[in-house]
Amino acid sequence: MHGSTGDAVRYASLLSCVTLCALSGWSCLNPFAPRLDTSTPSQLCSDLTTIDNVLCTWRNAYSFRDTTLYGSILAPNFTFVYRDYDRGVDVSWGRDDEMRSTYALFQNIESLTLIWNNELPIFENDTVKSIQRAFNLTVTFNSSNIDRVDGNAILTFTRASTRDGWRIAFWRDESNY
Repeated sequence: MHGSTGDAVRYASLLSCVTLCALSGWSCLNPFAPRLDTSTPSQLCSDLTTIDNVLCTWRNAYSFRDTTLYGSILAPNFTFVYRDYDRGVDVSWGRDDEMRSTYALFQNIESLTLIWNNELPIFENDTVKSIQRAFNLTVTFNSSNIDRVDGNAILTFTRASTRDGWRIAFWRDESNY
């Protein structure tokens, strides 16, 4: 009979220890606050006074699926152009349509990962800069539906003066997506 009492005491001690460990671990979790997603690298893009910061802001806007952040880098006269290979024509739209299509994209995916690669300068002065920039874009619709796009973007950035931030005025997507 002494053996069964000892087993009961050991079991109770073990149960108490497990319960205490579980409670102490849970005490650090807030069930009402989501965890920070550290799987997507991001960095602070301090301002839009450099082209690199504009591209960094774009990457972060895609990573966080944030249309407000994305809208902050588009000029009021923004134009987007892509090639519709099925119809053999170029298709273009302005800022409002770009914001609507980006919002719809952000609502229908789990994540976007944008990586900027090589840059080829095209034209530059104090208030206009055009570049061709290679990119890799990973679009995750769900865990079993992931698309990867490699392409080039022809981008024109503008600003009113050298004291102002850059904005994207023109984007020609040269990917085959």
